[in-house]
Amino acid sequence: MNARDRDAEGRARSAQPRDGLGRPLAYGAPGVERQPERVARTPEETVREAQRLLDAGMPFHAHEVFEDAWKTGPPGEAPLWKALAQLAVGLTHSARGNTVGGARLLRRGADALAGWEAGRAHGIDVAGLVRWAGELAHRVAAGERVDAAAEAPRLR
Repeated sequence: MNARDRDAEGRARSAQPRDGLGRPLAYGAPGVERQPERVARTPEETVREAQRLLDAGMPFHAHEVFEDAWKTGPPGEAPLWKALAQLAVGLTHSARGNTVGGARLLRRGADALAGWEAGRAHGIDVAGLVRWAGELAHRVAAGERVDAAAEAPRLR
């Protein structure tokens, strides 16, 4: 019998603790509280919570907030939230030392975000984020290690 952890709906959900970058820790170790899934937030709440997590050096958890927004929000806005999630995951991988994956995800997220106009993006600084991601991707691809909190972008 498979003893995988399950949530209330029966989906697999590991109870293994994780650190601020989403890396698994040993069972019983103190970890960072996981983000609840499928939380419907307003765009303002999404941006505020994601910024709080980014500022705290927890881009993995910010990505989960953006993922909630694309899964619970209007379908036409899903590409915006997916692009922001890719930026957060790119920062996560970069801070973990995965230079190839981090740079690739930062560029992919920036490319997806570039088509959004600030007026349609809930006041998010699209141009600033695209510039931030490109500059960070270049540094990461060159082998520079980054600190997630020090590199946290400003969403607005």
